[in-house]
Order: sequence, then structure tokens, then C-alpha cells
Amino acid sequence: MSDRASKALVGASLPGEPRTYDAISKRSGVPSSTLFYRDHGRRSREEKAQSQQYLTPAEEKALVMYMKQMADLGNPVRIKYIPSLAFSIACRRSTTNRPTKPPHRNWAQAFQKRHPELKSRRMKAMDWKRHEINIYDKILHWFEVIGTVLKDSAILPENVYNMDETGVMLCMLNSVKVLVSKDDRRDYRGAGVKRTTVTAIECISANGRSLLPMIIWPATTHRSNWTTFPTPGWHYACSESGYTDSKISFEWLKRVFDPQTRGQANNKPRVLISDGFGTHETLEVLEFCFENNILLCRLPSHTTHKLQPCDVGVFAPLKEAYRDEVDRLFRGGINTIGKEHFISVYSPARERAFTKRNITSAWAACGLFPFNPDRVMRKTPKPPPLLTVSIAADMEVGLCQQEEVPQTPVTPVTAEAIMSLHNLIKQDTYTLDETSMPRLQRHIQKLAKAGQTSIAYRALLEEQNSLLTSINDEAKTRRSTKSVVLGKGQGKVMSFEDIEEARRKRAEKDATKGKGKRGRKRKNTVVEADEPDTEAEAEPEVAHPAKKMMTGKRRGSRKRQSAIQDTDEPEPAPEPDPDPEVAQTLEVLVPRRAPVARMY
Repeated sequence: MSDRASKALVGASLPGEPRTYDAISKRSGVPSSTLFYRDHGRRSREEKAQSQQYLTPAEEKALVMYMKQMADLGNPVRIKYIPSLAFSIACRRSTTNRPTKPPHRNWAQAFQKRHPELKSRRMKAMDWKRHEINIYDKILHWFEVIGTVLKDSAILPENVYNMDETGVMLCMLNSVKVLVSKDDRRDYRGAGVKRTTVTAIECISANGRSLLPMIIWPATTHRSNWTTFPTPGWHYACSESGYTDSKISFEWLKRVFDPQTRGQANNKPRVLISDGFGTHETLEVLEFCFENNILLCRLPSHTTHKLQPCDVGVFAPLKEAYRDEVDRLFRGGINTIGKEHFISVYSPARERAFTKRNITSAWAACGLFPFNPDRVMRKTPKPPPLLTVSIAADMEVGLCQQEEVPQTPVTPVTAEAIMSLHNLIKQDTYTLDETSMPRLQRHIQKLAKAGQTSIAYRALLEEQNSLLTSINDEAKTRRSTKSVVLGKGQGKVMSFEDIEEARRKRAEKDATKGKGKRGRKRKNTVVEADEPDTEAEAEPEVAHPAKKMMTGKRRGSRKRQSAIQDTDEPEPAPEPDPDPEVAQTLEVLVPRRAPVARMY
């Protein structure tokens, strides 16, 4: 009864208004002929269309509820899976009204049009640790802590900084829109792709200022042709991995951050906000910050995409400007971007991105300057509360008073509402007459819709539980299978049958080994090698003594030899010390590093 005519007929009349079609038509604006036909059983266009739909309105309501709940839990339903869910609901019907196949693939679009509360959206994958369900409390605690720091009168906006590293791929372009001939069917363009990543350490202040960067080359040595573009004041470092480490982080703090901010601070405290990467909290870094009145604030884990100004409002324009500069070089005839081109491309891109407007907007979007946590909290939905289920059998079933009976009750969605509607139906049966008969029919219809919605929602939950059960059974098989060596040798190729045969032999060997003598094993019992019989044909590996010492094989072999010997045999003479050159090499391989703070 969602059309206007049905609502007008059900609605209460005004005081002194005659109960006629003309009076109701004047009050509601519905033609009197429509009211007459609707009152005599003619269905509306909407009801006729519902009879031709794949799911009934109550079943579609259950599907909408399920999709909203899955989205609240962080696992929204993909559009391609909606027809299969509709088929699962329809399969719970009787055999005479049960479909034989899922709806058409375009059914999901029509379903969305019928339910404007739903909206299709393209979502990107994100680590569960960064989902709002897991970081909501962290964000609340962050604003409580940083709020007390920023409210200090000695803390000025020009002395509050945020530093972060960003990796820039030398040559990787995005998809762009172009105009080509209508006969051209190619959906790609030629470009030189080079996935080498160069890291840049950037730092911005709350008043819109940016410090000069430090560039980290993925190399072990500096090359002269990499820095031909003039960049006075910039610093460069080399790292084999191309990323920062504890030494580079300390050098950045001592040679970049402190000289560029000490004069402006004028002996006032400086606040440096960074992420929780372990290299930012080494012992040397903490001592330097303590000695130079630098307050180091660490962001909560997995919240930088919402709380770090560099990530929120600066790095995205930087990457876009960098791609534009790379595209300009491509149009100029340079096919591949190397390290020798990076500075000449990154420097103008950085000037375009690190503007005062972008920097101040980033601080405002993070809710720091001006301090407004609501800027972040309103975009971070609160985790859904725990679901509670009420048992209908425990509820009191009684009669309602006449004044408590609503004229048009809504379709119940809880056990309490179902029991309340049940009470209304019982009261209507006690006072059954011509006036109460339409009301009783409406109540029964509401109860039927509630039951249909409940059955459809249960079908969706059963489908979800069956999926979880099947995945859990597969995980049990993987967890119960012990990881053992079945084949050894570089480049060894094994078929599935070979692996099954090796697994069978290994199981027989383990079973035979388990049938030994009972009792406590002696400490000097011979430990068999953890290798299957099929590995006996592999050639022995010859290694240098220094290599054995570094990999731990020499110590293990010595222990194995001592375990094989009996008490009657004399003890072997101790092995001589390694050569001085080898020992010196071993000492050089383990340089002293500053301790790194744990990440939580």
C-alpha cells in the first residue's frame, strides 16, 4: 500500500468530513475514480509490476538489509554477485514458484533503480588494518594526545612539521584520455616503462612552508650524471634497497631538518610528526631530539592515510605533476626515464605540488590546523555495534488498548514488533465487524511481509555461512599438512604424482621412526637428517669453511659428530681457529647498527 490512493483510503478523515470518495479526493488530490477502483480491489501499476519481478518487495527488502550490513562490516557485496544472492533467496520458495536459473546480469541495475538508498561505487582494496573498523579508536586517542600538545602556547604553527618518505617510480604512466581516429581500435600507447623507485624524504610545516628534500638513490655509490640539474641545498643518499634506514633517518634529522628549522624556532620547541616506521625512533634520533628541544610525535599505526598531511594533500598532486613532466619528456623524444633524468623531472613537479595552498589544505584536512577533529571523524564511520537478537518466546503476549492501535503499522523488522502486531491481530479478531475487517487484512499482510523478509534474510545468512564453512574446511586441510621437504635440488621439476609419491614415502618413514623404543630419549641420540629418501641422489654441496660458519652448518655438523660418538671413543681434538682473513671478513659482515624501536 505504497501508492497515493491506498494511503488516502487508509488515512483518517478530518472532523466533520463525510466518508465519500469526493471528500477524500479533495483532501488528497487523488481522482475519485482511482479511489473507487482501488477500494474495490484493482491493483496499482506498481503492484502489477511487482508481480512480474524476480523477487517480491519483501525479499528485495531483505537483500537490501543484507547488503547494508555487509558494507558496515567492511565487506561490501560486488554487483556481479547480486544475481546469485537473489537466486539463493528464490530457491527457498515452493517448487511451483521456484525459478530454475539466476536473473539476468542486468537485473542488478534494475534492482538499484528500485532502491535509491543504494548507490554503486568503485572501491579500491585496502589493508584490513587500515579499515575504519580497526582505526576508529586510534584516531580518537590521537586527537586527545595531539590536542594537548598543540594547545600549548609555546607551540607555534611555523614550528610544527610533518615528515614522510614517498617512493617515486621513474617511468610509469597512468591511463589518459586522447582523441584518435574512430577506426583506431588500439587502447594503449607506447611508453618506456621502468619500475625503479627513488625515495624522497619531504617535510612540510603547518604555516605552508616546505623544507628542501633528501633524495635516496637505489644504489651503493653516487654517480656524477645523476645530479647535473642544479638543486642547491638538496641532499642525496644511497641505499641498496632504495629506501630509508636508521642511518639515513638520523642524517636527515641532523643535516636537513635541524639546520633549516633551528633559526625560525628561536629556541622554542619544535614538533615533528612522523609515522611509526622503526627507523624514525632509533636511540640516536631520540637523543638528538631531546638535546635540541624537538618533540617527536608518532602517528598511530595504519592511520597515515587519514592523519598525515603529506599523504592526505601533498603527495597525490606531486605524483600527478611528476607524470605530467615525464609525459612532456616522452613527447620530446625521450623513450626511457633513467636516474639521470629524475632530478630534472622531480624538481619542477615538486614546485607545482608543494604550494602554500596545498600544504595548508592538507593540515586542515587532517584536523590539525585549525584544530578540528570533526574534519576526520565525520569521514570515519563508527564501527557497527554488536548484533543483539531478541527471543520472541520470552516476550509478553497481551492485548493492546484501543487507543494504542495504529491505523497503518509499519512492517515489523524485530521480534518485538512482530509480537506487537500479533497483539493487534488478536484484538481485531475479538472485535470483528465491517469496519475492523480492512484493518485486520492490513495487519495480516504486514505480518506476512515480515515473515517473508525474515525467511529471505535467513537464506542469505545460510549462503554466507556455507561459504565460510567451505573456506574453513580448506584452511583445515592446509593447517593440518606439515611443511616438510619433498624434493631438493636447484631447478628440480616434479609432477603432482611425484609429489604425492614423495609425500607417501615421507609418511611411511615418519611412521617407522615413531615405532622406536619408548621412554625418555637420551640427549646424545643420533638425529637423522630431515630429508626424504628421494634426496639421496642429490650431489653433495661443497662450501668454504667461512660460508659454513656464516650459515650455521659448521656448528650443526660439529654437534652431529659429537652425538654419534660413544663414550668409549676418545674425544676429537678441537678444530683450529679460522684464518685471520676469514675472521676479519665475518666481523665486517655484521656492522654495528643503532637499536630500532619496536612498532606496535
